[in-house]
Amino acid sequence: MRKFITIFIITFLISPSASKAQETSRFFKEKDLVTTGIYYYPEHWDEAQWERDIKKIAEMGFEFVHLAEFAWFKMEPQEARFDFNWLDRVVNLCTRYHLKVLLCTPSATTPTWMRVNYPETFVMDGHYIRAENGTRGLESIVNSKYRDFVKKVVAEMARRYGQNKDVIGWQIDNEPGAVPDYSPASQEAFRTWLKNKYKTIDALNTAWGAAFWSQWFNSFDQVIIPNTNLVGWWGNNPHALLDFKRYSADSQADFLDFQAGILRDYISKAQFVTTNYTAVCTGSDPRRTRKLDFAAYTAYPNGDTDNIGESGFRLGNSDVVLFASEYYKSVGGVSGVMEIQPGPVNWGSYNPLLLPGTVRLWLYHGFAAGGKIACSYRFRQILYGAEQYHAGVIQTDGVTPSQGGKDYMQFMKEIADLRKQFKPETKMLAKLAARSTAILWNVENYWSIDRQKQTGQWNTWDYPVKFLKTAKSLGAPVDVIQETTDLSKYKVVIVPAYEMVDAALVKKWNDYVTKGGHLIITCRTATKDRRGHFWEGEAAMPILNLIGAHIHQTDMLSSYGKGDVLMNSNHYSWHSWADLLLPDTTTAVLVTYNNQFYKGTAAAVVHKIGRGSVTYIGVDTDDFKLEKDLLQKIYKEAGATTEDYPPGVFVYWRDGFYTALNYSSENYTVNLPDTAKILIGEKVLKPAGVLIWKE
Repeated sequence: MRKFITIFIITFLISPSASKAQETSRFFKEKDLVTTGIYYYPEHWDEAQWERDIKKIAEMGFEFVHLAEFAWFKMEPQEARFDFNWLDRVVNLCTRYHLKVLLCTPSATTPTWMRVNYPETFVMDGHYIRAENGTRGLESIVNSKYRDFVKKVVAEMARRYGQNKDVIGWQIDNEPGAVPDYSPASQEAFRTWLKNKYKTIDALNTAWGAAFWSQWFNSFDQVIIPNTNLVGWWGNNPHALLDFKRYSADSQADFLDFQAGILRDYISKAQFVTTNYTAVCTGSDPRRTRKLDFAAYTAYPNGDTDNIGESGFRLGNSDVVLFASEYYKSVGGVSGVMEIQPGPVNWGSYNPLLLPGTVRLWLYHGFAAGGKIACSYRFRQILYGAEQYHAGVIQTDGVTPSQGGKDYMQFMKEIADLRKQFKPETKMLAKLAARSTAILWNVENYWSIDRQKQTGQWNTWDYPVKFLKTAKSLGAPVDVIQETTDLSKYKVVIVPAYEMVDAALVKKWNDYVTKGGHLIITCRTATKDRRGHFWEGEAAMPILNLIGAHIHQTDMLSSYGKGDVLMNSNHYSWHSWADLLLPDTTTAVLVTYNNQFYKGTAAAVVHKIGRGSVTYIGVDTDDFKLEKDLLQKIYKEAGATTEDYPPGVFVYWRDGFYTALNYSSENYTVNLPDTAKILIGEKVLKPAGVLIWKE
């Protein structure tokens, strides 16, 4: 039996990003606004077509070409025999046509010889069955043999292209998702991770509540990765599963930093290092990395998604870009979309045509939210393989632009025009700054809540997104932040369903409010400590003084239940979650329950502390109108005016430009001030429409 060598994984804390913001700005010239690129896979095409394709990429207006992502088999066709001559020719073609290059390390797709000769380099699933080659992302990232191979190919690439002035940066891997791995190498790495975190087996037993159901361990050697496949969903230990998620995310972060460290030994400081996380990121935690310059994201808003109105399924889900564009900026201060689909996909339950202009809408959404990169997957629609039906910017004939390609060309032409209008150091208007809002979110709370939702009607991912959409509908600039972020620069901070807290975090919230901040805390916040344990005391004990109330009980209704709450004679419906609040004498009641046996009990309260206020929203309403009305009230009390944009319409301010986007199925007339100068689009926004103006 082959011996496995354990890789030591460090437990990462959430990483600060403020110090990185200035560092990453050197990679992108402010005056360029956004840099556009396209994925190209020369290994898929006859070499006789390469120059034609590269020339076409340049003619369409792209600025860089994304290469080598899945080409390990071509760079290392046999173990330890490398061949980069073909890639040299492609890079040289890009240089000839004045295109920059973004290279990708190929670790997501191992060559067949590795699986044949070294099967241990692949993950095991929850039934302890080895994965096979033939797809991507199933390598055991903690396996030492696999890492040896990765180190060699990455070093060879970096030595060859690390000082090439036409290479602007590197993407590590592809859509790193922290795939659960139950292989022997992972079991050993997990035990090492636990030893590093807990030091003693007694500490682990306490953290995991191992006294329950006789799960007690006598040594770390007895511990195995918790496995819902073999124990059953109900029987699994939630604290052990939480640690497995943390370990997997730490392993993924360590693997990315491992590759970044190899690159740094060879590459120019002018070349950035990033990766492309999925927009809905629930396995990896980008904030755990230390050596990436910034985090980019993959966005696929389409794919059998019903959005708003009869045309919504052709416009895609705005939430995808909406949340990702803000969340990933919290890693390195900047972000952008590394992979966006230019047409129908192949994986939806149905895959409709997009409304013409939709791809342009998505691109402008990423731009409006501050994106520095807009890259599309991919140039040519492939003729074979698993993604035959995955559209490209060029159709299957290899020369004709698709509708998405036309959208992309229009976007790039318009960005070139906007660059001429750019004025550096333009400051945000005071009316926008007065609404500045932050949403605190981390993936660990997602892991914890989603394991024990208590009701199938709770949507763990969607809940913070609803607050983001609501704040945007009121015209607020919104950041998605992490715990280390300075709160003082925000007028309003929203803490949605932040289940696990500690005393230091609660003190930070209290200090923010005391100094004049407006804090919104919602149900399911502070119900557990960082281990996922309840407090030995009242529910949400650490924040009771902060919110000025006690959480007496919690209720949930059936899917056909009809809960009613009342605020200022206005009725709102709910059925998912309801905290029953007992306010202190100094706390004002904002909302009460209007039916059920606890009619008259408080559902939302406000508590004044120092110069600021804490609003606790204990109920999750069906249409979120209550939350919107409460948020509008808080902005008003903070001295800010608000807008009232309908669902699907988003307005951003960036670098002196206002951008309005329409994901709805109806026309929307933008209320422009007399001083507005329209640069792109029209005042009447059609579905998929974009309007850009300056004031």
